[in-house]
Amino acid sequence: MNSIQGIRYIVNKSPDHGKGPAFLSPAETASVQAFHEALPEYAPTALVPLPELAESLGIRAAFIKDESTRFGLKAFKGLGGSYAVFRAVCERLGLDYRETSIEELQADKVHRQIAELHFVTATDGNHGKGVAWAAAKLGCQAHVYLPKGSVAARAQAIRDIGKTEAVITEWGYDDTVRYAAKLADEHDWVLIQDTSWPGYEDIPRTIIQGYTTTCREASAQLEELGLAPTHVLLQAGVGAMAGGVLGWLRNRYSDSDLTAAIVEPTEAACVFESVAAADGKTHPAAGSGRTIMAGLNCGEVCPLTWPILLRQADAWFSCPDQVAVQGMRYLSRAGVVSGESGAVTAGLASLMAQDTFADVKPALKFNRDSVLLLFSTEGDTDPEAYREIVGRTGT
Repeated sequence: MNSIQGIRYIVNKSPDHGKGPAFLSPAETASVQAFHEALPEYAPTALVPLPELAESLGIRAAFIKDESTRFGLKAFKGLGGSYAVFRAVCERLGLDYRETSIEELQADKVHRQIAELHFVTATDGNHGKGVAWAAAKLGCQAHVYLPKGSVAARAQAIRDIGKTEAVITEWGYDDTVRYAAKLADEHDWVLIQDTSWPGYEDIPRTIIQGYTTTCREASAQLEELGLAPTHVLLQAGVGAMAGGVLGWLRNRYSDSDLTAAIVEPTEAACVFESVAAADGKTHPAAGSGRTIMAGLNCGEVCPLTWPILLRQADAWFSCPDQVAVQGMRYLSRAGVVSGESGAVTAGLASLMAQDTFADVKPALKFNRDSVLLLFSTEGDTDPEAYREIVGRTGT
């Protein structure tokens, strides 16, 4: 383990650059893209070039996928939530999801069968908003529970969607997940949770598959420019998005030497702490759990994606909040509105241009031919905090 300016990092000495798991292959996730494309609100999000970042790093090109416009939800999480809700309803009705459309589920005959269906989830904000949005599209009810310390504006944004209850609990994220699971068992609600545990894997798997639409779009957008990613930095909370995207990219670019790094908040670095333990097992985050990166403030790793994060990443970073602040301001100047959790990878990448990070760039194999891909996973989901940090509103 090494540390520079409060940023801790571990370099994987023997990463697995083989294929990712089969459930994240382009073929297995083709139905995900088809589902999203059929939604009236669907449009590919922008892939924004960052020429100044590329120049400072001495690489060919850098891009960031701007998820702030996804479905009008200001975050990518609606991709996973919507697909998981769709799949769950199809299963309840005994329908083949590959041959069923969202319009069929919205038809009056079907609506009468699912009108009393309740979905429940725990969230730091963006996932719950996505689940509420998907439930509302089908006329179903949603119950969303947020951990203590959640911003009231994020809870209200969830309440504003359809028939949704949003409650800020007295517990941290992981205990709030357990509470949501308990309510699902007691009331026969459908739990749509973006982490897994023994006996609860099918729905998290569909959520993770849902996230692959963003990397499928990014891949196509780069291909239009005659490029392919050689490097990717992915932020992690429980690691569902990071593992899902990395697994898909490993499958898509299995014949290349793609370099990947995982980035977390110092105070909620469950993936980093698990890697540092060097025993192959997951371990809870050792930090205080206090971070402005609310969407990444998770204490326990998702078991479904842990093998990907452990074996197929080339490096792992834990970063103080100031790195996210740096990223938000940097991206704002580049014309991208990115929230705290969305901007941390850009903040880290911009710092790597400094001389103090001279040892890191060779470890990540940056060179003149490198093409760096980042994902801004959210916009200004906390508008007041965004204004205070960046100095202007996001909209």
